[in-house]
Amino acid sequence: MTKLTFAAHPFLLGFDQLERLVERTAKSGNEGYPPFNIEQSSEHGFRITLAVAGFREDDIAITVEDRQLMIRGRQAGDEEAEGRIFLHRGIAARAFQRSFVLAEGVEVAGARLENGLLHVDLVRAVPEMTVQTIRITKG
Repeated sequence: MTKLTFAAHPFLLGFDQLERLVERTAKSGNEGYPPFNIEQSSEHGFRITLAVAGFREDDIAITVEDRQLMIRGRQAGDEEAEGRIFLHRGIAARAFQRSFVLAEGVEVAGARLENGLLHVDLVRAVPEMTVQTIRITKG
């Protein structure tokens, strides 16, 4: 007995990439650092906010590849901590990688670092509504 996958349903023509997208999203299981929010900022705009206290603009790289938004953070050395004795070290300073799968038509509009929060703004392009008439030819 063959298993009918979601994308193989006869009414979902051309949605085969959706199944791969869901699989890729499930595999990107992030561990929870750094914490983040996703909010709708306008009718066609979204904002991802990551708590990245202690990171500078130069410590963070944001890339988009194959509709996958990657945010990586790595502090440039821990020289300041050398020679210091911490009685308690509760501020995380480890490297991180967060990935978000973007829907088709969603693009990164910009990013800014403010008060320890990294804001990444996204915008979804609204496709024009078109009506296409298909001519029927004689066989």
